[in-house]
Amino acid sequence: MNIGEADIQFLGHDGFLIITPGGKRIIIDPYNVSPVVEPADFILITHSHSDHCSIKDIGNISKSGTIILTTPDAQSKITHIEGVEMQIIESGDEITLGNIKIEAVPAYNIGKDFHPKSEGGIGYIIKMDKVIVYHAGDTDKIPEMQKLSGYGKHDNIFVALLPVSGTYVMNAEEAADAAGMLNPYIAIPMHYGAGVAGNVEDANHFVSLCESRNIAAKVLEKI
Repeated sequence: MNIGEADIQFLGHDGFLIITPGGKRIIIDPYNVSPVVEPADFILITHSHSDHCSIKDIGNISKSGTIILTTPDAQSKITHIEGVEMQIIESGDEITLGNIKIEAVPAYNIGKDFHPKSEGGIGYIIKMDKVIVYHAGDTDKIPEMQKLSGYGKHDNIFVALLPVSGTYVMNAEEAADAAGMLNPYIAIPMHYGAGVAGNVEDANHFVSLCESRNIAAKVLEKI
């Protein structure tokens, strides 16, 4: 899906490929990624769970010089992958990679124990000039999201990638509420269809709820 001068492609579950306006390839949370997907320049990991920090997939989509951003809890799982550069990132950090700025923001559960705030899971804000992508990570609707609504103002193209499956993360209704709070240019559902939790019906329900609130939303086909 072309958004401004960037391209966003769904890799399944929580995985996305973002091709920046400058042609850099960013992959977030690869899991059971198709073998047709070419290696990434940057790999972003939100937390250590195996459906987000899949060592097999990270190895398959890495090349010499790939930079991996990861939370401290996933560091030890990645250290044996050769030829890559690993950088630790935590909530509140911002890293500049060329003309791309990547900010880590909180991601956690409220009222369930799968992703406690204390474990330091994150989402990512990826800033590429006027295109800004928010990958929420594994999270519920949390108060910190309110602060992100400002990214949708001015001339920015603000894209929100939101989990919708329920169980471990927000369900479709909660995700639609979060989209209303974020006010994105477009919202895209994730965290479904991989046998972990959720299915395409959850994604379609999320889109219908968003559209009923005049929020643009779209289900992306997996590549």
